[in-house]
Amino acid sequence: MGLYEVPGISGWAIMLFVLFALMAFNELGRTTRWGGLFLFLLIPIILTFFVWPTTAAPGNEYGTGNWFNWVKTYSALAGCLGFMAIRFIPGVSSKKWALAFPPIILALNIFEACIRDFQVYSYGAWDGAYIDHLWVMSGPWNIMNGIAGLLNIVVICGWVGIVISKEKSKDMLWPDMIWPWIISYDLWNFAYTYNCISDHSFYSGLTLLLACTIPAFFIRKGAWLQHRASTLALWIMFIMTVPTFADRIAPVPTTHNPKAFFTVSLIALLSNLALAGYQFYKIRKNKLHPLHDEIYKETRAYKEVLEVLS
Repeated sequence: MGLYEVPGISGWAIMLFVLFALMAFNELGRTTRWGGLFLFLLIPIILTFFVWPTTAAPGNEYGTGNWFNWVKTYSALAGCLGFMAIRFIPGVSSKKWALAFPPIILALNIFEACIRDFQVYSYGAWDGAYIDHLWVMSGPWNIMNGIAGLLNIVVICGWVGIVISKEKSKDMLWPDMIWPWIISYDLWNFAYTYNCISDHSFYSGLTLLLACTIPAFFIRKGAWLQHRASTLALWIMFIMTVPTFADRIAPVPTTHNPKAFFTVSLIALLSNLALAGYQFYKIRKNKLHPLHDEIYKETRAYKEVLEVLS
């Protein structure tokens, strides 16, 4: 059972180029204030008025004109700009209401995708069909993965411990968002892209998730959400601008195999069930309040994030 019609050498080369381009632009936006404002404020304003009304017009033949693409674009950009405000405007990061913004925008983005999974199920395309110019196949996997996404929202934790690094980049560090949550999110989000934008998921799922997970593990630990917002915004801006990329320029279609859909969604659901069970166990054992306390303070992963502050 394969997931994709495996690309040739040129296909893998394009995938790697996209991956490293996303990581490079993410670093530009992360390490320079002007880079962030240029990428996530100036360019989107220009594209909104002069490009996207044509390339992402409602009902276009590339599938970029649906409600989800437009909502996802601006929610990702709102995350990027909101995080920049927390990082660079003096005093903002000390306000509890400001620290509530990261988990809220994250939960909103996940919830949007859950709605989309449930919507694809409601189409009743049991044998697969092109709907709004995107190929989808409805099935129990949509329900399974929608539930996995809702669980992923429930287990968002430790946002009260968000801090800003002392370096020039002033990264927004979330120490309690350690690898079990990140991996569970990645599995859920990949299953979402596989279910809902199947033939685009090689880039919008696999490649895009690697672009934020690699920096979170090897470049700036603790800043996963910052990496995720930036790379997501960059990618969806690109796709809204060049809608032919995934379908005609460098297509990597899925195998359209129901077993593949079921498997990726089952893995996502089991992962998030396991994380929820473990987290609730820790909350009960240590008598923690999920909205007031950090859950993973004793872990090595948590402590490694805070080493940059010492």
